[in-house]
Order: sequence, then structure tokens, then C-alpha cells
Amino acid sequence: MNTKDVLFELRSKRGMSQDELAEKVFVTRQAVSRWENGETVPNTDTLKLLSNLFDVSINTLLGAPRKQVCQCCGMPLDDSIIGRNRDGTLNEDYCKWCYADGTYTYSNMDDLIDVCVSHMVGEDFTEEQARAYMKQLLPGLDYWKRYQELSDGGQFEAFKQKLIGEINDLHVEGMPKVEKLNALVGRYVNLTYRLPNGAQVKFLDDQTTYLGNQLESEFGGERCFGVLANMDFILICTYGAEGADPELVLYKKR
Repeated sequence: MNTKDVLFELRSKRGMSQDELAEKVFVTRQAVSRWENGETVPNTDTLKLLSNLFDVSINTLLGAPRKQVCQCCGMPLDDSIIGRNRDGTLNEDYCKWCYADGTYTYSNMDDLIDVCVSHMVGEDFTEEQARAYMKQLLPGLDYWKRYQELSDGGQFEAFKQKLIGEINDLHVEGMPKVEKLNALVGRYVNLTYRLPNGAQVKFLDDQTTYLGNQLESEFGGERCFGVLANMDFILICTYGAEGADPELVLYKKR
């Protein structure tokens, strides 16, 4: 779609008039009309306002002329998985797994490769092929080329290690020691738990990126431990294949 069609569709879905949209982005109704007629396109500052208002990328507003990939892991990007800055605005250079709330979640390329390879192995890639591909791809991406400039000097990695220590200090029976925490987007791990009173609850925000891992139980069997955490809490659960029959083991505020 062209910009005029994108803007018309987004405005219509919100049930907004041209006057209402104009007021929200500080332009005249005539300006909105010209956009939707294809006579003009919004300027850069207005595109940013529209991006925040409709929660879509500027690339989408312009009709997706660019093929975007995460500049940390190389994953193709669409609006549903774009990372966010600390103020909640979209950062169109990164995915939610590599960049969340203004923080880069990977400081070690080998750790990122391990995570990516685990998802790539299958019909199209052997493990060796996947690892070789990622080792060739990542150094050419902007984050790794500018790592010294963009990195936080190890602060986030130190936070992860602190979390790992707190989790292991809980000594959950049957759960192996946590060695790593990876970035996990809420909507992929937001399981529904049944409480003792019969209520069913979810503890996560689908749009938020957390730190976590899956661990095989020391008791054996098919059930795994799931660990999720952020600055505010630690959650430990168990579940079967594909997240079936989840049971909450522990929820602890930090």
C-alpha cells in the first residue's frame, strides 16, 4: 500500500475523523486530506507522531519500502516484533529479543549464536550450517560493528548475573542451576496458571521482553522448568510439551 492508503486505513480502524487525527498530530484537516489523496506525505517529525499514535513503524506508514532486519540478530522485522525505546516508541533497527525498553539484551555474540542456532536447526539447516551462517552474518550487522559505541559497558550483563544468582539461591527442588538467561517476549511465554482458589491468571505482559530459560527437570520425565524474571519479579513454573498443563512453582517480587 501507499502512504495515503495506509493512513486512511489506520484512521478508519480507529474510528477517527480527519479533524480528530489532525488535532492529535498538530496539523490542519486539509493536511490530512492531502495525505490521504496522495498529494503530499507527512514530514519526518509528523511521521514520528503518527508512528507513536498508531503504534506502527515509520516504514509501515511509508508503505514498507524497506526490507528491515534486526541489526543485532538479523531476523526480518515486522511491526509486531520491533523493539522499543525506553519511552515506549518503536526502534526500527532491532527486534524485541535483542532490544527492550532501551536496553540491548546481548553483549556476547556467541551467546546470541547459540540461541539463534537452536531455532534454526531443522529441514533447512544442520547445526553446523546454522552456526556457520550466523558467524558470517552477525559481524556485518550494525550493532556488532558499533558494539563499543552502543554497548552499556557490561551493566546489563551484570544485572543478568545478579538475577541468575538470586534464582539459584532459591534452591527449587528438582531444578538445575540456571547458567544463562535469554530474552523472551511475553506473548510467547505468557502461560495461564490455575490458582488454588480455581482462578486462572496470567502474570506477564504480551508486549514486554523478559529474561528466562527452560530447564529439564532433575527428576526426569517430560515436564520442564520455566524461569522468567525482570527487575520486578522472579517466576518459576513447570509445564509439559509445548507449554501444556502449566503449574506455578514460585512467584517472588524482587
